[in-house]
Order: sequence, then structure tokens, then C-alpha cells
Amino acid sequence: MIRKTVANVKDALQGVEDGMTFMLGGFGLSGIPENAISELVRLNVKNLTCISNNAGVDDFGLGLLLQKKQIDKMVSSYVGENDEFERQMLSEELDVELIPQGTLAARCQAAQQGYPAIYTPAGYGTEVSQFKETREFDGKMYVLEKAFKADFAFVKAWKGDKAGNLIFKGTARNFNPLMCGAAKVTVAEVEELVEPGELDPNQIHIPGIFVQRIFEGKNYEKRIEKRTVRKVS
Repeated sequence: MIRKTVANVKDALQGVEDGMTFMLGGFGLSGIPENAISELVRLNVKNLTCISNNAGVDDFGLGLLLQKKQIDKMVSSYVGENDEFERQMLSEELDVELIPQGTLAARCQAAQQGYPAIYTPAGYGTEVSQFKETREFDGKMYVLEKAFKADFAFVKAWKGDKAGNLIFKGTARNFNPLMCGAAKVTVAEVEELVEPGELDPNQIHIPGIFVQRIFEGKNYEKRIEKRTVRKVS
């Protein structure tokens, strides 16, 4: 029986080093690999390139790595509500590659599927397409975008089994599935870890072949970006 479990987040991040490129799942504050990020903070690895839709907020998610100046480059589609991200970008302390969100997803998926590059119409005629190959197909112009190359992909799932099969819940099914198998090593943290065979095969979003390490995470905050309730007066 194939088993890809590791005891804890410390074991899951074995091999992480300075100067690496990481993919990190999540959209806004949903589906963030919180345990992996906390361990990266503890390890204090530096000179990192991080590929993620956004960078959380100042004191949560990738914002924690930005606070400690562990990230040299962010590849994102959205600066969001992270003041420190904005400050470092505007002061040029941080190298930022802002790309269209669909292109970010497509470049993750290209890496996952083994394609070296993809053509997309997004960004043609803008700064996004500068210094990139362009080509016309059926009268429409496209930009050549290369697949991402990453050392580790850190993803968060709702449930998983010890063979690495994953189920995502709600909006956490965002960039997480696209990043599975898109790096040299994919590390999945899950809220609930079960034995192989316990998950309904019809509900599995990512098969275990795309995952190298899996562990059951702890102490998830699951923050929301804005409170939508009023204080009782």
C-alpha cells in the first residue's frame, strides 16, 4: 500500500533551503497552507521566490514571511490588503512580478501537466507582454508564457488519505489543485487525514500521484478578510 504520510510539518519540510522557489495555494485568506508557512517562518529560510495569487495580510499567511524579509521575489496577481507587501513593492525592496490571474493559473497548470509553455491572449499589447514572444493564431494575437518552475508546492486540503488523495472544500478549491504536481515536491496539509479507501473516489479532486508528502495540520485559524456582522450595541 502506498503511504505518503509524514509525522508532522517539520518532517514535511525536510529539504527546504535558502534561495528556493515555492508555490503556495490559497485565494485571499481561503485555503492557505498555514502550518507550512508557520514552519517556513520558524526555519527562517531566506532569499525566497514565492508564487501565490496574493500575499495574505500583514500578520497572516505570506505576510508573515514578508514581515521577516524572507521573500526576495513575489509572483502574484493581486497585492490585496497587505500593507507590507505594498510598501516593499513601492520601495523596490521586493521584486514583484504581477501577472493576470488567469495566466497565473495557466502557468501553474502547464507545470502540472508537463508543458514547457502556453499561449494566452491575456496581456497582449500591455507591459505584461514586453520582451515575450507573441504569435498570431486565427487572426488573434497571443503571448507565450512559460510554465513555472518550483522546488516545493505547499497546498491545503480539507480531507486527504495516507496515499495522498485530496478533497478540497468550498473556495479553498482555488489555486491549490493547480499547484499539486507542479513543483519538484508537493506537500499537502489536510484538516482530516484518513486511511486509503475511506474517501469516496467520486469526490476526490486530486489523486495521490500528484502528492509526495501529506500530514494532518493543526490549529487552523481560517480567517475571513472582512467581518460582515455588526457589533451588538
